[in-house]
Amino acid sequence: MGKLLVILLVACTVLAGVGAWYFQTRAFYDRLPEQATVQLTPLAATAPQAFAVTNFRGIDSDSSPIRYRACFDIDVDAAQLTPYDRATPLIAPSWFDCFDAAALTEALAEGRAQAVMGVSNIRYGIDRVVILMDGRGYAWNQINPCGAAHFDGDPVPPGCPPPPER
Repeated sequence: MGKLLVILLVACTVLAGVGAWYFQTRAFYDRLPEQATVQLTPLAATAPQAFAVTNFRGIDSDSSPIRYRACFDIDVDAAQLTPYDRATPLIAPSWFDCFDAAALTEALAEGRAQAVMGVSNIRYGIDRVVILMDGRGYAWNQINPCGAAHFDGDPVPPGCPPPPER
């Protein structure tokens, strides 16, 4: 009887681990359809504009506003776009192999890539950030300072838009 109980306990543990892994890395992601443009914010612009892209690959999820990731080819001069100085590439699921957060972070630190504003407050407190490097673009959604304060229940910093009602 003891062996059966141990086998049942181990089997349940393995199933729970596999289930947790699956739900964190696969279950809630949707592949996005091919897109011909992405939104980027030019210098001194008040709104983003569409820029042509090719070879778009993207994923997103309704379960979290920061699960968006995309990779694409783009021909644009980063110097004409609004810089984004708080860029922190977020890790993508391992099966989405065009997006390597560690390599992007390294390229930013070494100056081989530039981070620019895609769309500010695409959802309240969430910015779409794009890294441009060697004719490629890499995009993700990142919590901005307004969102960080709001999501923590703190007053938003000066200059933030009014937060939505809870």
